[in-house]
Amino acid sequence: MQSRTIQTDGLKQQILEAGSGPLVLLIHGFPELGISWRAQVQALADAGFHAVAPDMRGYGGTDKPEARDAYSILHLVGDLVDLVQALGETSCVVVGHDWGAPVAWHCALTRPDLFRAVFGLSVPFQPRRPKGPPTAAMAAISRRLGKGDLYISRFQADDAHEVFDADPATALRKAFYCYDGATPDGRQSTGFIPEGESFISTVPDDATLPPWMSPAHFAEYVDAFAAGGFKGPLDWYRNLDRNWSMTAHLQDARITVPAAFVVGERDPVRNYSGQHEAGLKEQAPDLRMQVVIPGAGHWIQQERAEEVNRLLLEFLAGLRGGDLAA
Repeated sequence: MQSRTIQTDGLKQQILEAGSGPLVLLIHGFPELGISWRAQVQALADAGFHAVAPDMRGYGGTDKPEARDAYSILHLVGDLVDLVQALGETSCVVVGHDWGAPVAWHCALTRPDLFRAVFGLSVPFQPRRPKGPPTAAMAAISRRLGKGDLYISRFQADDAHEVFDADPATALRKAFYCYDGATPDGRQSTGFIPEGESFISTVPDDATLPPWMSPAHFAEYVDAFAAGGFKGPLDWYRNLDRNWSMTAHLQDARITVPAAFVVGERDPVRNYSGQHEAGLKEQAPDLRMQVVIPGAGHWIQQERAEEVNRLLLEFLAGLRGGDLAA
């Protein structure tokens, strides 16, 4: 397993990689890095694949454009198209977790010739709403439920990243804690933030690192976000309405490549994306696997590495008959 920097079309990307064989890209979410896939990179390499986990645009050792508009879904998908080409490949399987899952779904949706199969973790594919931009829908949900604002709505503010930048270690510790499967009931995040609170202030101050997170591993995250900041990562959220306006051509499009979805039973994301999980087969007709892992939370590829590895390798084994380029 090695880390290196690779120059793609207009972006310098840091990648973690191992192995040789068919290419599998592993796409992280917020607030993560390519290192969140270490267990999968090793397992894939051992099974005869070339596993590559990049730090995504705005994160870690990859370039961090200053302009907010540089973080649209089209930029994020384009970065992976460029990465596949820079690696000398013509096709791959794409795996995504958290924010990386929507990126992976859209890779498969828009370039099925290049992304031959997709494996989503934690966040199901969410089709484009024809009735208006997503932040308006989120605001309506918040008003109806009366629990405060969905955290994604709060992330739209120009200064939303500043509370994270002020104390990256506390922000990361609380974020990992409140979405983890081992966190007791009542202390996990609901995803909603009452008036006068922030994403960080709603998490108990005595929040601890999850059982799977070693101090040394946590220090890698803290160092990376202390150096790179949270502005770029939150700009992904600030492009949601822009993404909606740029993807009218994808209205009613379906994911046609082989697909899989795995989620933790106790993942708080299910509080506000459950309906999309239930309708996933309609959106991805070639859905070959849909698994709920009992007791698991959001950071599933790290919380339950062995189970995720087993499911991912099972899915890939089913592709070798012709769906997956050798």
